[in-house]
Amino acid sequence: MNLHALLAQRERDGRPIRVGLIGAGRFGTMYLAQARNIPGIHVVAIADINTARAAGAFRLVEWPAEATAETVADALATRGTAIVADASALFETPEIDVVVEATGNPVVGVHHALRAIETGKHIIMVTVEADALAGPALARRAEKAGVVYSMAYGDQPALIMELVDWARTSGFDVVCAGKGAKYLEHYHAMNPDNVWENWEFSKELTDSGQLNPYMHTSFRDGTKAAIEMAAVANAAGLVPSDDGLTFTPGNVEEIATICRPSAVGGVLANEASVEVMSSVTRAGDWIPFNTQEGVFVVVKATNDYVSGCFTEYPWHPDPTGRYAALYRPYHYVGLELNISIANAALRGIATGTPTGFYGDVVATAKRDLKAGEILDGEGGFTVWGKLVSATTSVRRRLLPVALAHHVELTADVPEGQSVSWDDIVITDELATAIELRRETEALVQL
Repeated sequence: MNLHALLAQRERDGRPIRVGLIGAGRFGTMYLAQARNIPGIHVVAIADINTARAAGAFRLVEWPAEATAETVADALATRGTAIVADASALFETPEIDVVVEATGNPVVGVHHALRAIETGKHIIMVTVEADALAGPALARRAEKAGVVYSMAYGDQPALIMELVDWARTSGFDVVCAGKGAKYLEHYHAMNPDNVWENWEFSKELTDSGQLNPYMHTSFRDGTKAAIEMAAVANAAGLVPSDDGLTFTPGNVEEIATICRPSAVGGVLANEASVEVMSSVTRAGDWIPFNTQEGVFVVVKATNDYVSGCFTEYPWHPDPTGRYAALYRPYHYVGLELNISIANAALRGIATGTPTGFYGDVVATAKRDLKAGEILDGEGGFTVWGKLVSATTSVRRRLLPVALAHHVELTADVPEGQSVSWDDIVITDELATAIELRRETEALVQL
C-alpha cells in the first residue's frame, strides 16, 4: 500500500495523524497550504512566539474560520487548529504524534527536538541548522526512545537522501551527492548591507520589509549550502573535502563529469563526498540548463557492462563512461512536507536521518576580526559557514557556525580563518546545545 492509501485508511478509521507545527514562517505556511487537502492528517496546533504571524499564515492559505480553535483541547475535540505562543503546549499534549520543528533557530531547534523525543513524539527537523549542529546525537537519542528523527521532505537534503537510497538499493556506490546553487567568488564576504546587490529581486520588494536580509545572505554566502551538505554527509556517510565546497559552474549534462574524483578529471578530493554546483559562470552569466533548483547523485559503474549501459542510453555520463548522474530538477519545499510526516507516523521510518558525524560547518571569518567583537552568526557581518570533515573540525576544535551567534571573541581571527572554541566566551544559554554537540563530536574517532 502506498502512503496515500494508508492515510486514507486512517481517515476512514477516524484516527488521523495529529501534527504539531512549531514555526509559522515560509516553510510552515507552505505546509498549511496543503494540510487540509490530505486525508488522515490533523494539524492540532501551530506554535509561534509571534502569534500574529501564525494568524497571518491562516489568512494566506485561506484556512476556514470554522477550522480554528481557541485552545489545544478544543482543537482535539473539534478537529480544529489552535495557535499557541509556547511550544510546550505541543509536548504536553499526549495525543500529538508528530512535531515539525521549523523555527530556523539551531539552538531552539535542538531544545525542541529533545522535548519531542522525551515526550515520545516523532520529530521532523525542518531546521537543518540544528541537524548540522547536533543531528547525529539527536538521532541516537530518538532511536533509543523508539521515535523517528527525520529530515524534512521538500528541503533538498531529504530529496538528496532519496536519490542516495535509490542508488544504493540499485547496487551502486555513491560517488557524490549534491545540489545546485548560484555562487560567485565574492559571495563569502557578503553581508546584510549589500546582500540585495547579489539577488534578482526588485527594489520595491527588497524595500518592503518582506525579505530577511540575514537569511538571504546565508543563502548566497555559501553557509546554507554548506549546512545542507553537512546534513547529507552525516545521513549518507559521505566525507566532504576540508577545502570546502567548490561551487564549480556547470549544467545538468555535466554533473557526472564535474562531480567525480580529481584523479579522473573531476573536482572531488575523494569518492563518496558531497558537492554544490554553481548555476552561473565565474563571470556571473547564467548557465543554460543549470542545476539551480535541483539535486543529484553521481554513481559509478560496477562493471564494464554497466558502463556500456551508461553510454548506450542518453544519461549524460562522464567522458570515461564510468560515472553517471540521476537528477531531480525541483524541490517543492513545505508543499511536500507530508511525505516525511506520513513516513514517520505510518511506517516508522525517516526520510533521511544522521547515521554518524562526517561533515561539519565551521564559522569562518568574513573579514579580519578583533578580540572583543561579537559574532553574529549565519548570514551576518562576521562569519560564513565552511564545510569541512568532522574529523578535522573535532581535531582542530573548530566552532560550528550554528553556535557563532551573540558570542564574544577573545582573540583576533584573520579573514578566511576558521574560529575555534578557544576563541570565544561560552554562555550559559548554549548549555543544552553544547551538551548535544559534545555527544555528536564523541562519535568521531581521532
